[in-house]
Amino acid sequence: MKRLFLITAAALLGFALSAQPFAPVNPNATQEARELLASLYQTVAEGKIISALHHNQLQMPNYMSDFDRIEDASGKVPMMWGGDLAWDAAQVVRIAEHEYRRGHIITLMWHVNRPFDRTPRVDFRTQTQGEFTDAQWKELVTEGSEMNRMWAEQVDSIAVFLKQLKDMHIPVLWRPYHEMNGEWFWWGWREGPDGFTKLWKMLYHRLVDVHHLDNLIWVWNANAPRDIPGDTARAYDLYYPGNEYVDVLATDVYNRDWKQSHHDQLVELGKGKLIALGELGSLPTPEMLKTMDKFAWFMIWTGFTSDRYNTLDELKAIFTLPNVINYKDPVPAPRMQRPGR
Repeated sequence: MKRLFLITAAALLGFALSAQPFAPVNPNATQEARELLASLYQTVAEGKIISALHHNQLQMPNYMSDFDRIEDASGKVPMMWGGDLAWDAAQVVRIAEHEYRRGHIITLMWHVNRPFDRTPRVDFRTQTQGEFTDAQWKELVTEGSEMNRMWAEQVDSIAVFLKQLKDMHIPVLWRPYHEMNGEWFWWGWREGPDGFTKLWKMLYHRLVDVHHLDNLIWVWNANAPRDIPGDTARAYDLYYPGNEYVDVLATDVYNRDWKQSHHDQLVELGKGKLIALGELGSLPTPEMLKTMDKFAWFMIWTGFTSDRYNTLDELKAIFTLPNVINYKDPVPAPRMQRPGR
């Protein structure tokens, strides 16, 4: 079977492996992962940015509506497909394979529950955003503890699905434990050497050294810093594990809270590594993207294409920019199929 990879016009992006400033942090990264990372560096070098839309299995009607609205506004379909392994990982793997074979880029996240939660379905409010005490955190990052063992079992369970993607030679932009600088997830707001940075390194070593998931490109995805009571996100650098553990630095921007510093601080922190807009509510304007020109991609969150967040004119303004890379299926598919069409 002919392998579809990234963009049909591969020559446009180059795959100039030797020209990119940073190799994957995993020295054993697969060829597909290396090519994807190289193509992203080439995208930024050419002044381009890739469009994306997150696929939320819990909000399928909104997701279908998002695709229709983007296409109706601009005639375009997003290039990157985003999924979440938290709720139905088997379904996500099936869809991810389908979309990759059609030529889409794949990015996956993990709204994971707490290590001791054992329900068949993740409850976002009580588990992903549930209480996790300082004592529980200390036990979590202590090797050999019961909490640490439960965490390892949790990671092993998701590694099964990531391995399926590896076996299919599908590279994944992997962005676990996102928005760690915010106060709303159990893994958030943990500073210091035994804080979030230790958890990130634990996850990296378990997935790379134990499970040999060499198809992953590691995306560290914070939230844009903000000072809103009950919804605060602290400075990026307090939670950054270091360039040796991160391939891409990303940020999430909601509430039309656009600041040039959200871009510039990532550039400075990564010292030349790729940066991205991991999740968006409202899109930036074309003028903003002219000065925030190092972002490799932007991804709209499910349900955020309505007029409340993005008007049709605003969607058209971004998706039709000449430097935005969208998806074009070489063989039109029935309208009922999503998201490749």
